[in-house]
Order: sequence, then structure tokens, then C-alpha cells
Amino acid sequence: MSRIALVDDDRNILTSVAMTLEAEGFEVETYHDGQAALDAFNRSLPDMAVLDIKMPRMDGMDLLQRLRQKTRMPVIFLTSKDDEIDEVLGLRMGADDYVKKPFSQRLLVERIRVLLRRQDPQPAGGDDGPDRTVLDRGDLQMDPARHAVSWKGRDVSLTVTEFLLLEALAQRPGFVKSRDQLMDVAYDDQVYVDDRTIDSHIKRLRKKLRSVDPAFSAIETLYGIGYRYIEV
Repeated sequence: MSRIALVDDDRNILTSVAMTLEAEGFEVETYHDGQAALDAFNRSLPDMAVLDIKMPRMDGMDLLQRLRQKTRMPVIFLTSKDDEIDEVLGLRMGADDYVKKPFSQRLLVERIRVLLRRQDPQPAGGDDGPDRTVLDRGDLQMDPARHAVSWKGRDVSLTVTEFLLLEALAQRPGFVKSRDQLMDVAYDDQVYVDDRTIDSHIKRLRKKLRSVDPAFSAIETLYGIGYRYIEV
């Protein structure tokens, strides 16, 4: 049973979403502000967190920043309708996804399931095909079984979504992946995301790789088409 943390200062949202998730078989913990959640997370991390952005004491952005210092636990942001800047900033800081208020609880459940499935390690001996073995592409090495990435021998910490996007691009160097194709890699068919979400993930992915190599340029943008990996 996966343990989901809900952090929101709106008690109605906490109650209704918690009831929905519990009915789906999840164990749910609720917190009314970021500081209370952080105190609890320091004792025991849940499997995933759903965070409101605007909260008293400690907002969702501050809480995410603290979390990313020690964990790649999947995080979904809840944002109000007009908070596009917060959405993009949240993705750049390390959130895996966001859902706009007011939202469909069924959609939220699906996004939670998608991220949890991708966080789970593949069972030993499973029929994962050759694309799940260690991937070597020039200076890049990816190990899906350990969710490990290194560039020029230096470890790079990626979220589940970032890892999947990089893996999809690196599997076929030189071949273009459209945004729609990358959406299919990162999200289930039932989950809608727009182009900006993929673009934000790619920007954050490049930033992380450039943090270990300022000259990193292996992910190329083809404007109006998509992205491709260039093996160097």
C-alpha cells in the first residue's frame, strides 16, 4: 500500500481527496501547512507528496526545495488556475507534475498512479526488453534498474519523469522525438499535459546536466518539431 502525503491549507480539499485516495487503496496522511509536513517527512518519508503551492508557514515551493535536498520522491503540485509562473517554476525546481484547481479527482488519482508505477523498480528477471539494460551513449550512462545517471563519470540526480525523457531521447541518438512522443513516454494516455510541461522538464534536465558539465549540449531543440539526443 503506497503512502501519499496531502499538503494543503484547504480542509475541504484535504478531506475529499483523502477519501478518494483511501477508496482507491492508498494510505493517506494530511497536513495543513508545509512546516507540519516537513517535520513529519524528517521522521518518515511517504512514497509520494501532493503539495499546494500557496500555504501559510511554509509554502509548497519552499517545501519542495527542502525535499529535493535529500530525496527524489515524486511530487505533484496543486496550482490555482492563473499560476502559470508557479507551474513552470515548480517544474524547474523538481516537481514531477502539476494539477490545476479546480481539478478532477479522478485525474489526480491517475497521475499519482503513473508516477508511482515509474518509481517502482523493475522486478528481477522481468521481461523488460533490451532497452531496460544499462544504456551507454558517449559520456552518458543510464542504469534503469538503479535509476542512476552519470555524465562523464559524475552522478546526476533526476526525477522519474526526467529520467524517462532522457532515456527516450538517448535510446536513438540523432532521431527526433516530437513533444507528443515525449508526452507518451512520460505520461499515460489518460493524462493530458501541454507542450510547456515537456519543455519545462527538458529545460530542467539540461540544467542538471550542465551543473556537472557547463558545456553539455547533447539535447538539441528542433523548433516546432521536438528534441533529439546527439551522441558526442
